Amino acid sequence: MPTWPRRDPPARRQPPRVAAAALALAAAAAPTLANADDDAPSAQPYRPSVSTPATLTAPGWIEIEGGLVHSRDDRARRDGLPVTAKLAFTPDWGVRVTADAWVRTRDDSGSQVSGYGDTAFVVKRRFAVDEASAFGLEAAVLLPTAHRGVGSGSGKADYGINAIYSADFASSWHADLNLQPIRLGQIDADTGRTLWLAAASLAKSLDDHWGLVGEVSGTRRRGVADNGQFLLAASYSVSKRLVLDAGAARTLHAGTPTWSAFTGFTWLAGRVF
Repeated sequence: MPTWPRRDPPARRQPPRVAAAALALAAAAAPTLANADDDAPSAQPYRPSVSTPATLTAPGWIEIEGGLVHSRDDRARRDGLPVTAKLAFTPDWGVRVTADAWVRTRDDSGSQVSGYGDTAFVVKRRFAVDEASAFGLEAAVLLPTAHRGVGSGSGKADYGINAIYSADFASSWHADLNLQPIRLGQIDADTGRTLWLAAASLAKSLDDHWGLVGEVSGTRRRGVADNGQFLLAASYSVSKRLVLDAGAARTLHAGTPTWSAFTGFTWLAGRVF
């Protein structure tokens, strides 16, 4: 789920160019993913929650995340195809690139706009405490690469630092806590430059395949109404290298709620070094 604030779309439309290709690629790859090598390391999903864990992916392996998300309220609709590529160089250092490969929005007048979204680059450092817990620190930049009206950022480059604490406990539980100040590149008059994002998730492994995660998250910025969200999702490990997920989220702020439904995958694609 995205962590940057969204902009309101204008009444203009761009044709979708990558959604069909991405879905076709995922369908073609599915048989290979399900028959993954048992000697390979395990995938480390970051999706579908807002928070991210301190853990990195297996060093030297490319990991791909992708999915579909649909959000709606009484006035607007938004469909997105988020994609993330992750690569760890060591157990403590890694990078990832995240983008909305395709987005379509519709406002209350019925006007639609679609196209490629913004792109985020993240550098991550893990600080191990013991075998069950770790701190993490991420430095991120969100570039305004989106077609007009479908971006998730401020419209100019945004910069963020994410402080993370993750812990395993009681054999089958996992918690992630995130606190992220984001320096917005463009703001309205009489509003704060820094957006604060906080998220806390709690996950439980039900067995070797199934898991559940619940999360609360929220944002705060001077001159702008606070926003919150509750998320609930389930995951299924097809193999060590492929994890599927699906769930829903609802905003917690006063007024008309926004509902989101999503599904996706995390795939440990292959070794590069």
